[in-house]
Amino acid sequence: MKKQMRGLVKEIAGPSGLVYHDDLPVPEIGDDEVLIKVHCTAICGSDIHILDWDAWSEKRIKPPVTLGHEVAGDIVAMGKNVKDRKCGDRVSCETHIPCGECYFCKNGMPHICGNIQLFGCTQNGAFAEYTRIRSDCTFLLDDDLPYEAACMFEPMGAGVHGVEAADVAGKIVLVNGCGPIGLTAVSASKTFGAKKVIACDLLDARLEAAKEMGADLVFNSGKCDLVAEVRKLTDGIGVDAAIDITGAEAAINTALKCLRAAGRMVCVGLPTKPVTLHDMTDDLIYREIQLTGVSGRLIWQTWEDFAKVMKGPYYKLDKVIGGCFALEDYEKALEEIRKGTPGKMLLFPNAEDIRK
Repeated sequence: MKKQMRGLVKEIAGPSGLVYHDDLPVPEIGDDEVLIKVHCTAICGSDIHILDWDAWSEKRIKPPVTLGHEVAGDIVAMGKNVKDRKCGDRVSCETHIPCGECYFCKNGMPHICGNIQLFGCTQNGAFAEYTRIRSDCTFLLDDDLPYEAACMFEPMGAGVHGVEAADVAGKIVLVNGCGPIGLTAVSASKTFGAKKVIACDLLDARLEAAKEMGADLVFNSGKCDLVAEVRKLTDGIGVDAAIDITGAEAAINTALKCLRAAGRMVCVGLPTKPVTLHDMTDDLIYREIQLTGVSGRLIWQTWEDFAKVMKGPYYKLDKVIGGCFALEDYEKALEEIRKGTPGKMLLFPNAEDIRK
């Protein structure tokens, strides 16, 4: 086993980039942990939040820390207490590491554990050749599932969790935002029986992808009166459920107005600043709107649900992946994200693993 590895570290608090190292120590695992040889990782929006050092990051991150949490790889070593995993197992990782002892953990809600630790945020993550994590936070992968698809379980699980919370079967559903997570929410809504899926975004290219992933109707919300269009399609009533992926104030308020009375609004996207509901009395209270947020994924229900979505007819992996880069070329991947290139950017510690 190597003693040193390559990796990307957020070294200081404040707006700053990652620092590439080729001499980081390979992590030493604890008794309940496994060591994973990383095949690929995807860059998350929260990684960008950390680099930009917004309020969310300032509250949670204590540099130096190796970022990266959307990962797939192989177990190469195990702690002495690990009995249900073996070397050679192909795994992905759950980012939310619950304590197992708090009220929420003991009542079936470990994904919102009161003492949650975050893989790749509050502890070192997977932008490296090797990473370690508690074994009960690993998810076994089917042998025929590509690593590139497997590293999507964690990020796309947020969209699937939003669909679970919206209880979409038989409903007309609005998906607000068609980046990779929104596209997955579209395909998951169709997979789990939505009567009709309406997708909206500000970019026409994303809307074309949404069509390919199952959306029945798409609208560029910057070029139309979305509320009026939705009302036309629903006999003036509104959609049964709205899933917001954007976290943007304007989009959230518009989605609320698109809902029918007693409809359900599910917030998945993380706002970067405080959000004001423009007319909470008429848009929410008087119409008895159910407003809920989702945090990560249900462990492990969402993972199993996403596996069904991936195997279904609507999910298209090539529409979700935006680019593949060697780990040392991370700045090129970040540049693509910054300029708005659609899709997830993947990093590979071993460049030869990148599919041609």
